[in-house]
Amino acid sequence: MEGKNPIQVADRLFQALELLADQGPLGLMELSTALKLNKSTAHRIVSSLQYMGYVKQNSDNAKYELTFKIVDLSSKVMRKVDVVNIVRPYLRRLMELSGETVHFVERDGTDAVYIDKVECYRNSVQMVSRIGSRIPLYRSGVGKAMAAAMNLEEVEELWNNSEIVRVTPYTITNYDELLHELGEIRQRGYALDNEENEPGVRCVAAALDQAGGGVKYAFSISAPVNRMDNDRVRELAGYVLDTKEQMSREFR
Repeated sequence: MEGKNPIQVADRLFQALELLADQGPLGLMELSTALKLNKSTAHRIVSSLQYMGYVKQNSDNAKYELTFKIVDLSSKVMRKVDVVNIVRPYLRRLMELSGETVHFVERDGTDAVYIDKVECYRNSVQMVSRIGSRIPLYRSGVGKAMAAAMNLEEVEELWNNSEIVRVTPYTITNYDELLHELGEIRQRGYALDNEENEPGVRCVAAALDQAGGGVKYAFSISAPVNRMDNDRVRELAGYVLDTKEQMSREFR
C-alpha cells in the first residue's frame, strides 16, 4: 500500500521497531534524531513498545533494544508458511549437491522475500542474506526467473512500479535490456544474477511452475564469483533445473 499511513502513531511505532532492528540498541536522543521526532514524542513511542514487551531498556547504558518477543512473532509467522516444510528437503539436497548456499523466496509485489535459506557451512565465505529480508525482482536472479513467467503487461507493470536503482555496475536499469534478458531466461529455463544486486556474488535461479498459472515462488544457488565461473554456472544450472522439475510437482 502506498501513500500516508492513516494512523500516524502506528507509523511511528513501526518506524521505531525497524530502526532498532536495523541499528541495534539506541539511546533516546539517538532515536529522537533518527525518527525526526522531539524527545518527548520519541519517549512516548518507545515507552509504548516497552509496555507491550517489544522493547526493553538496558539498565547499564539506558539504551533501548528489541526483546525476543519480535523474534517469537516472526517465528509464529514462519511456522504457518507450510510451503517451507514442503520444499526444505529439496533445498537441502540442492545445497549438498552444489556445496553452495540455497535460497527460497516468495513474491510480494515488486519484491521477493526470503522465506528459507540453507547455508553451506563448508565454505568460508557466507552469504549476508537473511530470512525475512527483501530483494527487488528486477535486479535478482529469483526475481527475473519469476518475471520471465509473466506476460508483457505484467512485466511492464512490475517495471513501472519498481524503484530502478543501479546498485552495482551490472544492475539492469534499461527496460529493453530487461525484456531481452527475460527472453533468454525463457529459452534456457533458468535465470542468472551476474553481480546485479551485490558485488562479488552470482546466483543461478529458477521459478516454480504452479497449477492455475502465475508464479509465486523461486529458488537460487548463490556463491562468490570466484566459485561461479561460466563452467560452474552451467553445472549448477543442471542441478537447478532438475530441482525445479521435482519441486514443481508438489505445486501442480
